[in-house]
This record gives sequence, C-alpha cells and structure tokens, in this order.
Amino acid sequence: MVISVPKEIMEGENRVAVTPDVAGKLIKKGFEVQVESNAGLNAGFTDEEYTNAGAKVLGDVQELYSNADIILKVQRPMEHPATGKHEIEMMKSGTMLITFMYALHYPQVAKQCAEKGIDVISMDMIPRTTLAQKMDALSSQANIAGYKSVIMTANVLGKIFPLMMTAAGTIQPAKVVIMGAGVAGLQALGTARRLGAIVEVSDIRPQVKEEVQSLGGRFIEVETDEDMQDEGGYAKEASEEFLRKQKELIFKHITQADIVITTALVPGKKAPVLVTEEMVKNMRPGSVVLDMAVEFGGNCELSEKGKTVKKYNVTIIGEPNLPSLVPTNASEMYAKNLLALLEHISKEGKMELDMEDEIVQGALICHNSEIINERIKSLLT
Repeated sequence: MVISVPKEIMEGENRVAVTPDVAGKLIKKGFEVQVESNAGLNAGFTDEEYTNAGAKVLGDVQELYSNADIILKVQRPMEHPATGKHEIEMMKSGTMLITFMYALHYPQVAKQCAEKGIDVISMDMIPRTTLAQKMDALSSQANIAGYKSVIMTANVLGKIFPLMMTAAGTIQPAKVVIMGAGVAGLQALGTARRLGAIVEVSDIRPQVKEEVQSLGGRFIEVETDEDMQDEGGYAKEASEEFLRKQKELIFKHITQADIVITTALVPGKKAPVLVTEEMVKNMRPGSVVLDMAVEFGGNCELSEKGKTVKKYNVTIIGEPNLPSLVPTNASEMYAKNLLALLEHISKEGKMELDMEDEIVQGALICHNSEIINERIKSLLT
C-alpha cells in the first residue's frame, strides 16, 4: 500500500506527519512511502533525508494525493493554495486519511470525506487506554504545548522565575497559576518548577491532586460532590454551580499571579471561560496570560486567536498551535504515534481494520462512504 505524506498547508503549521526515521520503519513494514517535496523542511527534515530512508519525494501534489492508499497528515483537509482544489477532492475514493480531524468541532469536513468515500481515522479520538498509549497523539502534542507555554510566558514576563539572592538584594520567585492538570498542565507545572517558580494548579477533577503535588505544585481545591471525570479520563463539562464556586476561589489566586496558563478543553464543546475580564482587570500590571484553548473558544474572555494583545496592562497570548512552535520534536512524537497506530491496524504493509477493536471503534469516524461515529452523525442531523 502507498502512504502519502503531504506538506501541511494550514497557516502557521510547521509540523510534518512522518519523519525520515519513521518513513524508513514504515518501508520495512512493507509500505511504499512518498513524501511531498519540502514537506519536512519547516520541522528540520530535508528531502535528502527522506530519500536516504527509502521514501520517494514527489513535487506533483495531485499525483501525491491521487495514487495514495493512505494519507498521513497533521491538520484537517482544506483547500489547497497551489491547485485551488480541496484536498479531499484530490484523494481517490477508498483512501484512508489519518489526521487530527477534530470532527466534533468541524463535522462538515467529516461529511465531505464520507461523501467522497474517504475513510477517516481521527487522531484526536484515539481512546485513552493502556493499549492505545503509544498512539495517543493528543497527549504527545499536549506535552510539547505545556513546555512551550511556560517558555513563551517567561519570555514576556518582566521578571525572572527563580528565587535569587544577590548582593543587590533578594529577588522573589515568580508565581504561576495553571488552570487544568491534564497532560499540558502537568508538563507546564514541571517546566515552571524547573525554572524555579512557585506553581499553583487548579483542576475540576480532585483525582489529580496527588499528581500535582508530586511535581511540586500546590493544588487549588474546589469542594464538590460532582464526579468531574468521564470514562476516558477527560474532564467533563462542569455545572454552573461548580464553575461559580471555582471562579470565586480562583479569583484570589489569579489576581496574585505573575503568569496564568489555561489548558481546559472539553471534547466537542466550546472551551469553558475560566479567566474573566474582571480577573484580568485585577491582575498585577505586567502579568501574562496564555490561553491554550483559544482555538476552541478560549478559557480567557479577552484572548484573541492567533494574537498577543495587551489589556489592562496584562499581556494575553492567544497562540492556537503551540506544538507547531517546537516542530522537530512535535513531528517526531506524532510520527511515532502514527507508526504505532499503523502497526496496530495493518499487517505486512496491508490495512486490516478490525471493526470490533476498541481503538478502531473509537477513532474511525468515516468508513464505506458513511459517518459511523454516532456523536458526529448527531451533529449533522
């Protein structure tokens, strides 16, 4: 089977779905791999490296799409600036597309794929199980985002992170508040602690308290009887009552912080507002907010997608694609997630989908010209 790896066309996307190392491994598994010319350049991988790994480098985009059995991408398909055609239009019926589709937010793209007869596995819907850990691309990319969020905020803040005793006096450590103790939040906590900051973490799931404390963070706890975690280990949508209590408690912590990093996402829903305009108004001048959920509505009322803005003397960073700012490592991790998935669903270079398999059931959203995921189907009716 032929695997095609196109150059990403979404603005600001520097990652590539397959690295030369993984291309070589896929070829050993019996696949033929073809990569669009310069597809990996923004992530630090040259055409020569792909060629040396045994992959074929193609300059013709139309050919790359039309002769592929499997297409591996990072972002959802969209209109191609070079051809003027939609990427879906360039694929042949029966192709398997594996990418971050985010179909709960963009159900129409899934519908277009089904209409064209494209099978789709969405990497953001890989179930969070022990078996699927190596394929969990959401987690691998969130790790990178958590790290980068701290580096970006540290760069903007007019203070240093660690406690420093100097002849000119003692510099107090920076105070960082992180909203959400998922993979991104915990990585941000670890990175901020390594830089010497005092870190407080808030999460609606009391189950994560020990993890936060084990990394040296202080847990901001909201008293509740509600179960705040779903079966997949993700945070559930919180009730109005819970969010009210959380906001009251958080207000004090946020207004005393130098940096606030928000990471709260609910799959398929608009991100919850955690940092209100009133909170930003009361923050110290020179403080920084980074909203990691800005692509899906944002956790901060004042953040703007793709922009860094200053409101009430507070810098608010609305970077929607943090992993793309660390493209080499983000691509390496994502490519390994894809390799693990392909090893699971294929044998000797041929796709063998087991419709009873829990990973296939969770992540396969289009099959045989139909949307088979019930949640996505319900969004289109």
